[in-house]
Amino acid sequence: MSVIFERKIGSAIEDYFETDDAPILVIDGARQVGKSFIIRELGKRHYKNFVEINMIEDKEGPGLFQNVHTTKDLYYTVQAIADRPLGDYDDTLIFLDEIQEYGHLLTLLKFLRMEHRYKFIVSGSLLGVELRKTSSIPIGSISTKRMFPMDIEEFLWANGIQRDLIDDLKDMIANTEEIPDGLHKRMMDLFKDYLICGGLPYCVDIFLQTRDVVKLRNVQKEIYELYGNDASKYDVKNKMHTKAVFDSIPSSIENKRKRVFAKDIEGKEHARFDDYKDDFDNLVDSGVVLQVTCCSNPVFPLRESSKRNLLKLHICDVGLLSCLLYRNNVRPLREDIPQINLGKVYECVAAMQLSSNGHTLYYCDNKNHGEVDYLVDDYDDLSVKAIEIKSGKDHKRHNAIDKLMDVNDSCRGFVLSNSGNVEVQDRITYLPIYALMFI
Repeated sequence: MSVIFERKIGSAIEDYFETDDAPILVIDGARQVGKSFIIRELGKRHYKNFVEINMIEDKEGPGLFQNVHTTKDLYYTVQAIADRPLGDYDDTLIFLDEIQEYGHLLTLLKFLRMEHRYKFIVSGSLLGVELRKTSSIPIGSISTKRMFPMDIEEFLWANGIQRDLIDDLKDMIANTEEIPDGLHKRMMDLFKDYLICGGLPYCVDIFLQTRDVVKLRNVQKEIYELYGNDASKYDVKNKMHTKAVFDSIPSSIENKRKRVFAKDIEGKEHARFDDYKDDFDNLVDSGVVLQVTCCSNPVFPLRESSKRNLLKLHICDVGLLSCLLYRNNVRPLREDIPQINLGKVYECVAAMQLSSNGHTLYYCDNKNHGEVDYLVDDYDDLSVKAIEIKSGKDHKRHNAIDKLMDVNDSCRGFVLSNSGNVEVQDRITYLPIYALMFI
């Protein structure tokens, strides 16, 4: 990247640097979300001695860490390849990138923390899968944070929108004040750019530097193929299973109910959900897919009434999705074309933003009142937020959420659309689509 983008996770990383005896910070997430870049930039800024070791490069090259099984071995190996003398815990940061390539190193993290010789930070693109399979990491020795693509607010920062303006916008929405037409138009223009570009930092950089959609789309195609290739690495025994699930996601959002049907994944009529359970988990744990679980009785906490075998899957970045759907033609995303339904694209953005905000995602599917796009727990009010995403002009037509409000006093309704009006009617709050960043 030629530009250093501000990322929210940077605050968590800097807090870790300033804490003396915190569990080792582990940043996981999909490829290309910017993990290595932000750790490298902040590490060099805060530490006199910064050593970065990419375990993929080591495994494909000298294999120096293949037989490292003790902290003593690790210290010697790091010292041998460091390009400068190392200091101590206060002035030396060791960054172990793509550590999942050597899963046995994960078991050393407890002892590296206890010995307090150097400060360590860890990252990996398929790390979520490896951590789920590794049972020998004692509780309290690591602290894991998931990193996502740039969210709407981070994209606004990258486009030069100042924090003060975003804070003012947040206050207007909180106080149900009218958003000035000029501000709403500017936010919608940037939101449409976000649909095209997505939040992968390299893609954002290309888009902002060149505005070359063809170049952008070529990079997005390469990243999507990379994600698909990664999917075949998650499970040695059933590698084609996971790849098939990943490849089926764009078509699953085209069906009327938008959820995953096991029989559609590989065209096997008698396939069962349990046949693919591990594959779903691998894709979600790797960060390339976002999961939305069905909940037929939306009461707090949602987990208690969720149905694990009914789910929707979204690609982790809306730019990749819009690339798959519309290729180099961005007119459907920028213009109001009646025959084009952008519902699936808007729902992908919602999944991205709500996940980035820390929510576990659910949707409501109940035969009595229909389907509501998203449900999230509200831990402050011990209630549920029911969220409907509207990409067209009929944003005040929402039978499912109306029926849900009628029978469930613990739910608060939110409808997000292209409209700039902020208002509350009959326990439903109407918000512009970009207000997702404030939920």
